[in-house]
Amino acid sequence: MKNTLKQIITNHKNEEKAYSVARKAEIENPKTGDDRRNFLKKTALGGLGLSSLMGYSFEDNIAHTTSKINRSSAPSELKITDMRYVVTNVMGGTPIIKIETNQGIHGLGEVRDAADVRYALFLKSRILGRNPCNVEKIFKIIKQFGGPSRQAGGVCGVEMALWDLCGKAYNVPAWQLLGGRYRDKVRLYADTPEADSPEEQKRLIDFRVNDQGYTWLKMDVSIGELKGKKDTVVNGKFWKDKNGNLAQWGDQRNFMSYGNTMHPFTQIQITDKGLEELQRVVEDVRNMVGYDIPISTDHYGHFDLNNNIRMARALDKYRLAWFEDMVPWQYTEQWKTITDSIETPTTTGEDIYLLKDFKPLIHQRAVDIIHPDLASSGGLLETKRIADYAEEFGVAMAMHQAGTPVSFMANVHCAAATQNFLALEHHSVDLPWWEGLVKTVGGFKMIDKGFATVPLTAPGLGIELNEEVLKKHIHPKDKSYFKSTKEWDELRSHDRTYS
Repeated sequence: MKNTLKQIITNHKNEEKAYSVARKAEIENPKTGDDRRNFLKKTALGGLGLSSLMGYSFEDNIAHTTSKINRSSAPSELKITDMRYVVTNVMGGTPIIKIETNQGIHGLGEVRDAADVRYALFLKSRILGRNPCNVEKIFKIIKQFGGPSRQAGGVCGVEMALWDLCGKAYNVPAWQLLGGRYRDKVRLYADTPEADSPEEQKRLIDFRVNDQGYTWLKMDVSIGELKGKKDTVVNGKFWKDKNGNLAQWGDQRNFMSYGNTMHPFTQIQITDKGLEELQRVVEDVRNMVGYDIPISTDHYGHFDLNNNIRMARALDKYRLAWFEDMVPWQYTEQWKTITDSIETPTTTGEDIYLLKDFKPLIHQRAVDIIHPDLASSGGLLETKRIADYAEEFGVAMAMHQAGTPVSFMANVHCAAATQNFLALEHHSVDLPWWEGLVKTVGGFKMIDKGFATVPLTAPGLGIELNEEVLKKHIHPKDKSYFKSTKEWDELRSHDRTYS
């Protein structure tokens, strides 16, 4: 027995020595790529240098390396210990959440633009004590508490933070955990708001295209452009708010306001004169931009599919990239009718939660492009599943995003890992402090000439909060800054959905 043990130790010594020599040779080989070389250096036992390994016995190596193990890199022992938040001034109050662990590393997530942070806090008691690297398992536990649009903000915010944590624990980028990447940079489309004059519109466009290098734009083609123009809209006066606007976002307290009434139920129509006015608006922008740059459109107003078809046909000649959310996403058959009736591509999906509600649109090819918002669709993995499913039916994916750099980078990782991806929305082009809310790990440039940089080595989402800037842009409705949330620790209900 003693000789057998001695022989095992001797064999280990020889194997370790041979492995060390081979590893050192690979590191010193000029043909070895930088990423591979860095990987080999970092993953030497316990981080021990190879030159040191050569002088130790096997027993000494084990004793030395185990004494230097960093326990914060033991993913199997990770446990969630807390969830905290800050409400930023982005999009009227967008919360960033921080999920903390017993090993001192944390993950960042975001509750979709201007949704209530309690959508996330409600989930805290359901994830405490769990290993954050079991992302899919935790997602299946909490996904029943998500719903369409911002109702999914909590579930998706938690899912983002889990991937950030998991990537940090294993020291790999989130895209690697999703199966690898298709691209090193992600094309962005810049939202361009409506302007009071052609001159102001041109200034906004020039800033995006010439100063910042964006290669894809989006604009609103709203019946708001027809305000005060006689005989352009039928039945509009009945739905106007106290300021004389057909306000799509409406009065949240009035369930029957224009903004809260689904499109088929307003009986608003656009006249031929109104269509001519909208043609002029689009033609002005197309002339400013030219035809090399795609122009997507959105926010038309709440009117039915017949008027959407009339409007789309009037604008088809401008070769727009897509018509977005012309009718609510729930109306699959209406979407199919519109898509079959016009030439311009159609898209919807920013308010759809989970793959199951994308399937009818994809199966019937009711839209040409799906358009999930990762902060509503289920997070990184579910959005990749949605994209992969659409790819099987020949349907492309663009991505809606209107939040902080946290959800932005979550989208970048998902887009990098998805083949049928077109472009990702950047909604905060005009906020000079927006990028400064975070610091990139390793110092990579988050946005460069209209493209987002895919972090090739930075772990997790590849960012950390820039507290100095963040503290200057906290929303006034909640000035707390990652304070204790112990009141959300206790589980108060039984969540099983079946008997």
